[in-house]
Amino acid sequence: MPLPAAPRVTLIHAVQVAMQPVEQAFRTHWPVAEIVHLLDDSLSPDRARHTALSSELHARINSLADYAVASGADAILYTCSAFGEAIEAAARRLTLPVLKPNESMFEAALQAGRRIGMLATFAPSVDSMEEEFRALACEKEVNASITTLVVPEAMVALKAGNVERHNALLADAAPGLQGCDCILLAHFSTSRALAAVQAVSSCPVLNSPASAVQKLQRLMASRAG
Repeated sequence: MPLPAAPRVTLIHAVQVAMQPVEQAFRTHWPVAEIVHLLDDSLSPDRARHTALSSELHARINSLADYAVASGADAILYTCSAFGEAIEAAARRLTLPVLKPNESMFEAALQAGRRIGMLATFAPSVDSMEEEFRALACEKEVNASITTLVVPEAMVALKAGNVERHNALLADAAPGLQGCDCILLAHFSTSRALAAVQAVSSCPVLNSPASAVQKLQRLMASRAG
């Protein structure tokens, strides 16, 4: 069955600060898509309390996917990078496209070089993100490394509404990744700092919202074709 001309894409968020960047990415790259927001902002603090992704959090991530399906979603995009394994589980059992936030950005990073740097603001997401990156590099038979700098103060500033300080803190940290072939802004929320980090970096700086929206659009187009 052909997909609708204006597919419904459900965006599942664990933090409110991820919402505006992905809305902007859709306006820029796929304005005809109908986007629906699901926000559970208890997910982020609950994730921070666990060193690993708990079975309870797995169940909650999957329940949100089921709610999206029941609400008529044609595709699902998660915007929080700390729940990769649970998102993969949802993707395996559902027939509609389910996308992790960073997979398309990681693919672009491997095309940019072999020494990858990443700026993060939420420490509990880093281990799973690095593992996801290494798994993708192994799958593509690419010998690549990733180095991450975590700037938790930037997330504190952003949640307090101080976008300028958030961006400045990430720009201040960026020189610590000198020598990398590209720098990744780890989270949807950190994409706000793109211009600030680009201004102090001599290598490409990638962010996830635009990459994710474009990949999801390609997936939907291939299903329609």
